[in-house]
Amino acid sequence: MKQEHTPDEPTAAWRAVAEWYHAYFTGIVLYVSSRHGTASTAELVYEIFCRQRRERFLPGLQKLGLDNLPHAVAAAQYHYLSNHIGGVSVEYIYESDRKAWIRYAAPRWIWAGTALCGIAPEVSQAMLRGWHAQNGTMLSNPRLGFVCTKQTVDAQSGLEGYYYEYDRDLLPHERLRFARDEDAPDFDAAQAPQLPTDQWPAARLAKAHRNYAMEYVRSAYPTALQLWGPDEAAHRLRMVGRMIGMQFYHEVARALGGDYTPDAAGFARFVADLGTAHGDACQVVQHLDDSHEVRQNGWVFMDGIREYHPMLADAWNGLIEGALQAHNRRLNMTFDVRAIGQGYDLAWRIGN
Repeated sequence: MKQEHTPDEPTAAWRAVAEWYHAYFTGIVLYVSSRHGTASTAELVYEIFCRQRRERFLPGLQKLGLDNLPHAVAAAQYHYLSNHIGGVSVEYIYESDRKAWIRYAAPRWIWAGTALCGIAPEVSQAMLRGWHAQNGTMLSNPRLGFVCTKQTVDAQSGLEGYYYEYDRDLLPHERLRFARDEDAPDFDAAQAPQLPTDQWPAARLAKAHRNYAMEYVRSAYPTALQLWGPDEAAHRLRMVGRMIGMQFYHEVARALGGDYTPDAAGFARFVADLGTAHGDACQVVQHLDDSHEVRQNGWVFMDGIREYHPMLADAWNGLIEGALQAHNRRLNMTFDVRAIGQGYDLAWRIGN
């Protein structure tokens, strides 16, 4: 018996997917830190944010209409608007065409809740070195650098600093500087840049919030593959996925709005609803042996990731494996991925 599965995609479902990947990314960083040390974690975070900068910064400036602004202002406004879209508590303060502040206020989105206590200062600095300090190089402006004045991981009131265009070209080690004696001016929301509501209606913002969180993990996957190799990357990412799936299953299930009975049929509906909230087409098939199969056409998460390895599929499925343990640990599940042209088809079979 085949049943098309096309539930509505309410904002709550998109938020559920966003929190799913938000937790997964933070979990990856904490897992590497607790098991492999600060240096390995800082390297991972640095490379992830270098990747995001290379792939997103210049296209993002154009998309947001910031590419004709003075470089310090454009960089700060980019981080303000892009993080604002992602639901981050962020502030922007213009001081001059050569100096503009960006402030990620508490609570910090990326290290949510008690996770903040597990992030070493060197890891936060790695993010700045990979992203903020390199914006000048992306803009072909060797005079543009970033000055960090506070870090939340040092128990200060936020992660803050300013883009500054110097009178001379900067050496590589000068692109990020620390000035803990300085303090950002007060934020005035009325003076901050605004997204045009006709181009960014509520539905687009909700989907962008989902995609923002997902993008962190989509950057982490190929980065982990290149740093650690397929075996170690798949092992670490799958372990974290299982833990996050277990911890967040009930929260995500409530947000998806389904009444998921603690049997194979209930979990199949959960997987299908989760896939649909990602933007993938899903259907549930019930077999004669009372097992239930979820068939997913497409895999939004892997779209655009060039450095794919088959072992990454099992790593990602760790999220579903963990969710199954929280749903009903007595159930069994198999998972299959097939490459179809430039995309993928996924299938899960759940039974007793």
